[in-house]
Amino acid sequence: MSITLTDQDKSTLRTAAYGAISLMSAADAAGRPHKVATHGSIALSSATGAIGHVLAAKTKDINLDGKSVAELADHVLPALTAAMTLLKQQDPAEAGNFRNTVLVAVEAAARTQGSPSPTLADMTRKITEALDAA
Repeated sequence: MSITLTDQDKSTLRTAAYGAISLMSAADAAGRPHKVATHGSIALSSATGAIGHVLAAKTKDINLDGKSVAELADHVLPALTAAMTLLKQQDPAEAGNFRNTVLVAVEAAARTQGSPSPTLADMTRKITEALDAA
């Protein structure tokens, strides 16, 4: 099955994926947020398939506005659900690829300190629930 994504669809996918890493970084503000962001972003850049091409694009359409973790979550968590809904409609295999890519990136981000802190574990749960809500 082939996948056809509009520019808005691609922006939603990038915002959702990189937003998940931003949420993880924000959740570790007292720890090592820069390492969380680095490890998560590196994992996203290793994505393959159509999702890999979308995430690798050099654009400025990633919308991660928010002055607090709550505001960022209000934007990113629905974007994760929207991305999964969109991908499931077009290509269930790419939906699985996207979900796996995001979860691997979240796991890479969470393990920067060995085992994840309670705040990182909670944010991982919220991200997973948003992915599975579609």
